[in-house]
Amino acid sequence: MKRWLSKAETTLGNHSDRLNAINIFPVADGDTGTNLYLTVRAAAHAADAVVGRGTATDQFTHPAADPHDVGAVLAQAGQVAMEQARGNSGTLFAVFLAAAAEPLAGHTRISSPLLAAALNRAQIRAWSALSDPVPGTMLSVMEAAARAAAAVDSAHDGDDSNQTLGLALDAAVEAALAAVVRTEDQLDALHAAHVVDAGGVGMLLILDCLRSAVLGEELQSELLDGLHGYDVQDPHIHAGMPRDEGVEVMCTISLSPLDAAMMRQRLDEMGDSVIMSQVGGAADAAGQYRWRVHVHVLDADPAVALIRSLGEPTDISVSELAVPRDPQPQAATVAASVAAETRNPDGHAR
Repeated sequence: MKRWLSKAETTLGNHSDRLNAINIFPVADGDTGTNLYLTVRAAAHAADAVVGRGTATDQFTHPAADPHDVGAVLAQAGQVAMEQARGNSGTLFAVFLAAAAEPLAGHTRISSPLLAAALNRAQIRAWSALSDPVPGTMLSVMEAAARAAAAVDSAHDGDDSNQTLGLALDAAVEAALAAVVRTEDQLDALHAAHVVDAGGVGMLLILDCLRSAVLGEELQSELLDGLHGYDVQDPHIHAGMPRDEGVEVMCTISLSPLDAAMMRQRLDEMGDSVIMSQVGGAADAAGQYRWRVHVHVLDADPAVALIRSLGEPTDISVSELAVPRDPQPQAATVAASVAAETRNPDGHAR
């Protein structure tokens, strides 16, 4: 699992500029690659800390996880990813990772039945985290991978051998690729621009990194060949799309289930791209759960006021949708990519 997230960090660092270039849904702000990279990096560093260095991050302190428990390692990585998630794509990946950890708890190795259970739990949780989930996005890629892994598991009657695990991983990546190709015709904005979904491509890369890490094989360098928009030199398709007005508001907050439902309803009325998911599973002494909240609104003030009226948010951020969130995204991506590639020679520099 540590190797998987490390590979994903490297690969997304190397591909983030391409993902940014074709990012036109749900907002043409050209930062899907950057958001996914930064969120996966947080998860990778958390897993690295569990396995080797003891503290998850400089910002957050968590109880020590058992480094031999697959679910515990991923749960801690998922929790840190949730706390540091960036954008729609990063938040959905963090939800995916945290949910995937649950069926793996207490296990020291992954198998085909466990993979199928983890992918299924993860895609269901990701779909439910969004107030208005849309097919043709990374959600469809998650679902396709989960269904393919489940089909292999069912066909082999729950066999937990490494051979069947390999078949399940191959099937999951193959199905994810087919789902990415389909995204172009599932969303009008993608069809008009002749591109596939950026978040879907990012999820495909993450799944191929999982396959590579578990099976000890190279990443499939030909995986992205021919994907519409992705093979065009420096397309920056998002730059020609209409600019979205408004801001992205994100925070972490402790809420009762009733207050969480109220917040989701009110945020749905104020804006769109509402994502709410629990951070960690247990309630505190007051019966409140920690939630990661994400929304796009025209004006931040009413949304922030609503959030503060229901609790005390932490890690609250407000980012303009019409401008890049990283002041030097290309320089940052290149520097991170070079550093990551030094650690892991399996990354595909582009």
